[in-house]
Amino acid sequence: MTTTSNIPGDGPSGMRWIPGGRFRMGCENFYPEEAPVRTVGVDGFWIDEVPVTNAMFKRFVDSTGYVTLAEEPLDPAAYAGVDPALLQPGSLVFVSPRQRVRLDDISQWWQWRVGADWRHPLGSGSSLAGLEDHPVVHVTHRDAAAYAAWAGKALPTEAEWERACRGGHEDRDYAWGDELAPGGRMLANYFQGQFPWNNTCEDGYERTSPVRSYPSNDYGLFDMIGNVWEWTDDWFVPATMLAKKAPGCGCAPQNPRGGSQADSTDPRDASTRLGRRVCKGGSHLCAVGYCQRYRPASRHAQAIDSSTSHIGFRCVVRA
Repeated sequence: MTTTSNIPGDGPSGMRWIPGGRFRMGCENFYPEEAPVRTVGVDGFWIDEVPVTNAMFKRFVDSTGYVTLAEEPLDPAAYAGVDPALLQPGSLVFVSPRQRVRLDDISQWWQWRVGADWRHPLGSGSSLAGLEDHPVVHVTHRDAAAYAAWAGKALPTEAEWERACRGGHEDRDYAWGDELAPGGRMLANYFQGQFPWNNTCEDGYERTSPVRSYPSNDYGLFDMIGNVWEWTDDWFVPATMLAKKAPGCGCAPQNPRGGSQADSTDPRDASTRLGRRVCKGGSHLCAVGYCQRYRPASRHAQAIDSSTSHIGFRCVVRA
């Protein structure tokens, strides 16, 4: 791994410097969308120590009057045939079934709840009381980008995010090594037990956890793994499309970006051509028996208009 560690000054408050250099991105041990492993390079950048919290997001909204997508009614023209009652403002909330269910039907644990938004994470009647230092959720890519612009920052690329998550190490399955829970120690907020109906909460949390509840990685970053998925600014395309050498020299691509919006649409869903951005890091709903995506190389294609109770974000500042 090649690194450049010179830190350009003190940097913005609450952010950590990630040295530029080349690293091995991706993984070939888990899911096909993460392969192949390829060498890429990034320039040095600053990244938030923690995901944006509810308290941070509230300061943004109080300052700007911003309204998130989940707080707006849905456009009937974009959702032909959908029950009008479901076109009210709302978002997707995880609701644990009371018994074992099939794992090929996510409607068994995801519910559209009218009134669910960043202020009301479980729907109408819920609040942020006691959750001020938890990651903000029910934010779309648009919402995350708006916050980043207000803060004078940006959303990370997928390569920047993975570089930061790895903490200066390569070829590790997890951010801390190759064992998920070394010595039985919980190092991130993820789902223990039989997903989605029996969460044993060995990590201490059923849903999101306060930021900094678990040890930082070797770059001093918290909650890069688990807790909430995090938006990046890259369109989602297969990693095989990204594993191309720089033209002319055959060397590792520098500061690679994802594909186009057109390439990111889901070919299995003819009813919509909405683009999908890459989310990284897994969440409190990832589990050994269902979604082992609590890892640096994991990547998830999330529709840009979709908000949920397990997706948040953090920001970067480029040198």
